[in-house]
Amino acid sequence: MKNKFLAQLRKLRHKLNRYIKKILNIRYLQKSKTFNFLLSLTVGVIVTTIGITTDWATTGTSTLTYKTSWIGNTIGSGNLRVQNNIEAMYVAPDGTVYTNSHWDEAGMEAGIYKDGKVIGALGDTHGWSRGGGKAVTANSKYIYIAMTQGSRGKTNEDYPPEGTTWHCVRRYDLSGKPAPFPEGRGWDKSMLITSTKSEVTGLATVGNELYVSDFAANQIRVYDTDTMKELRSFTVANPGAITIDPQKNLWIIQSKNAGKPAKILHYSQSGKQLPQEIADIIAPTAIAINHQGKLLVAENGPRQQMLIYDIKDKPVQTGSFGCKGGIYAGVPGEVRDLKLYGLTGVGTDASGNIYINSNGFNKSGTDLRKFSPSGKLMWRSLGLIFVDNADADPKTDGVDVFTKQEHYLMDYSKPAGKQWTYKAYTLNAFKYPQDPRLHTSPDGTFVRRIQGKPFLFLTDMYNSFLQIYRFNPDTDGKIAIPAGMFVGTNSADKPFIKGNWPPHQPKQGEWIWRDRNGNGKFEKNEYDISKDYPYIGGWWVDSKGDVWKALRTEDGIRHYPLQGIDAKGNPIYSYSSMEKQTTPNIFNDLRRIEYFPETDTMYLSGFTVDHPAFGDDAGVAGSEIARFDNWNKGNRTPRWRIVIPYDTTGKREVSTAAMSVAGDYVFAVTVKTAEVYVYNAKTGAQVQQLKPGPEVGGESGWIDIPYGIRAFRRSNGEYLVFVEENWKGKVIVYRLAG
Repeated sequence: MKNKFLAQLRKLRHKLNRYIKKILNIRYLQKSKTFNFLLSLTVGVIVTTIGITTDWATTGTSTLTYKTSWIGNTIGSGNLRVQNNIEAMYVAPDGTVYTNSHWDEAGMEAGIYKDGKVIGALGDTHGWSRGGGKAVTANSKYIYIAMTQGSRGKTNEDYPPEGTTWHCVRRYDLSGKPAPFPEGRGWDKSMLITSTKSEVTGLATVGNELYVSDFAANQIRVYDTDTMKELRSFTVANPGAITIDPQKNLWIIQSKNAGKPAKILHYSQSGKQLPQEIADIIAPTAIAINHQGKLLVAENGPRQQMLIYDIKDKPVQTGSFGCKGGIYAGVPGEVRDLKLYGLTGVGTDASGNIYINSNGFNKSGTDLRKFSPSGKLMWRSLGLIFVDNADADPKTDGVDVFTKQEHYLMDYSKPAGKQWTYKAYTLNAFKYPQDPRLHTSPDGTFVRRIQGKPFLFLTDMYNSFLQIYRFNPDTDGKIAIPAGMFVGTNSADKPFIKGNWPPHQPKQGEWIWRDRNGNGKFEKNEYDISKDYPYIGGWWVDSKGDVWKALRTEDGIRHYPLQGIDAKGNPIYSYSSMEKQTTPNIFNDLRRIEYFPETDTMYLSGFTVDHPAFGDDAGVAGSEIARFDNWNKGNRTPRWRIVIPYDTTGKREVSTAAMSVAGDYVFAVTVKTAEVYVYNAKTGAQVQQLKPGPEVGGESGWIDIPYGIRAFRRSNGEYLVFVEENWKGKVIVYRLAG
């Protein structure tokens, strides 16, 4: 309404100008700067007077120009882009790469790659209690993938009965469409049910026979590739990935189990175990035969290499591919062409080109590479991000950007999507096996400089913890070293985190862990213990390094002042120095908190007395954002309040997921539409609304995390706004002119 009125005022100004000139007929007034200035000032006073608001800010008129870019995925838009994870891979003789994974948010569990491009995806692998798996193979007619199908209460449409999951092999034609067969199961009759106890762990074909690893039954099952009828089976304990050698015999990974080390076993097609085996390995995850008949093994232990074996007689390792130690060789964490990490797939084509996929650890993301026979990198496809967001290093003015496990170097002079270079993988799974990133699923990233030193803070989808990491380039290169952790309070007086990790966890209450001896392990004397309200609204780390926590209660603000940095480089926090602060009375359910010590300004969001929550939607930012000046001087009267999009129906069609403050603006992003609302930080007036641009196909997935937006102002005045986009595996970057 106000925008329309202002437009009318502009028109009135022009009409008034012409009318005065016509009446006075004084030519010099037409060119007089003084006249025009006074006229503009008069109209401005009128506009300002009308624009005065109550505590609730209203929509402003200025707009900011912006461009859209992205980081973390080689492909920024379209249905075919690099999938979230590749957990299995098969390379055809012509260099076509077929992949499989348990889950991809956009439904591309199984992809088809060639010449560095995504050329196809296997259909109907997602939703309806359906998912992919960790085995894939192909022949000249069909693609075969491992998959799971859960119940849907529709047995008449050939879904499993309630409480049952089918572990299947599903057949497709080479274009990626399901290929049904006479006794096929499922709604489209393309599924072969192999088990209801455990998933398929290996697939291979030779001639007209398909070999399937049935892990739970300790069986290799053999099927006709055309009719899909079972021909025979034979026993192999803990069978995994399978490949076929030139003599048409099988090499099968025997997975580690109950303390028994992994092996690679040799079998004839009839199921007779042959004497050759490979036992000098630690963690084999994939195998293949190259064009010379040698066996390739993805060794996912500390070596992080592809091992090469001559298997004509007794298997002998004759070579390896990739740097020994993988990503941890040389400068630990630094990305280089031949440094591998978290291997899940190996293969070669008929020309001897080598294909390797690295998945990182705890499913860090896809890193698919093709090398020439001599070892030169030919192409690389990256899909590094899933349920994650980015933040910029303030010291480098946004040139260095971090996500939970990755470090990117930015060049903003380049075109959209080409501005990022993958520089480092910051997790060392072998030196720091207790790293919380290996045992939890963090997603919200804060990068802070405390006393000039870089730190990484991470939280998760439920705000249940805050993890702290330090850096020491002299000892650990680019690795983020576990330094500390806050957790919430369990309401049932049980350990907050279930299971065997972390060791020595206090049995009750909440705790702060600090790595006092610097070894990255959770040890008995490293916990500080307390007990508090269990329902956390949000976390914040301010520019001084103080930690803030919002609780969804009346005395719901906790302030943990930084007590210094210890001799090992860890920031020190304690419950004895914690301050309890009362939530301003306008809020009855506090969700987010951002404090800026330089100006003593606090920004809070949550549900208010005037705009309460519909139900208990724990994942959103609330209904209002409010700014408080002179916070530490005791002021609890807001400078302004703004009503942000929130749910009033219980359907969550409209709600705000996250907020972020930077410079002169407050940014908030909605859950389902992923639209960014930009407000003036001084007045609360809305100045802009950002939507994904054509650079990313004008689309985004939902915002699933409480810190799905992070804003940063560069020294040139430009704003970088990072927004989670887990649907197609990237972080959207809006660049706003300052």
